[in-house]
Amino acid sequence: MPFDTEEEVLQYANSTTYGLAASVWTENLSRAHRIAENIKTGIVWINCWMIRDLRTPFGGTKNSGVGREGGWEALRFFTEAKNVCIKY
Repeated sequence: MPFDTEEEVLQYANSTTYGLAASVWTENLSRAHRIAENIKTGIVWINCWMIRDLRTPFGGTKNSGVGREGGWEALRFFTEAKNVCIKY
């Protein structure tokens, strides 16, 4: 979809109640980084789609869920820290 401004792109993309993933297609790497930083999703693909290393965190924002799966984030999400003190 062609757009006139980056602000317009972000307004459309961020106006939804969901935020699992987004794809940005551009030849301008600086623009890609700006959009990726400001779009409210858990993952942003730039000039690709569905390429993912399972060791990296994956998850959404807003109504697309809370927390992350994959990588060290999964350990934090699926575990609970406990402190046990013993004197003997």
